[in-house]
Amino acid sequence: MPQEIERKFLLKNDSWRVEGSGTLYRQGYLSTVSERTVRIRLINDQGFLTIKGIPVGARRAEYEYEIPAGEASEMLDNLCEHPLIEKTRYRVEYQDMVWEIDEFKGDNAGLNIAEVELEDENQAVHMPDWVGEEVTGDPRYYNANLTANPYSQWRE
Repeated sequence: MPQEIERKFLLKNDSWRVEGSGTLYRQGYLSTVSERTVRIRLINDQGFLTIKGIPVGARRAEYEYEIPAGEASEMLDNLCEHPLIEKTRYRVEYQDMVWEIDEFKGDNAGLNIAEVELEDENQAVHMPDWVGEEVTGDPRYYNANLTANPYSQWRE
């Protein structure tokens, strides 16, 4: 079974920032029930359908398929829950690992999250100095939950 193992972190500062514009992601959800999420994503001119299972720690089942970009765009506009998730993703290499940093837009503006994918849950991760609090197990930070409960509506 294909699996994703990733850890998520908040950022302490902007010292991670790299040159370049990053890549714009638009994504929405067809299903956000606790047993599974079904996501449509548009990255540049590529569309993707992704099904994810229940998270167990940093691990969960993940199936991803490329779909026509036009169909992905139609599903985002007409079938997915709103508001859509819009973010710019940056890739930053640090000590032989690639960190993906998402800078959220729209209703989730102000939220920035760093993710690192692992081969094994026990894999050692060397933390860059810009990495802050770990939020891997906090459902508020799941992209699927940011649709129903955007960051702009959070009360501290």
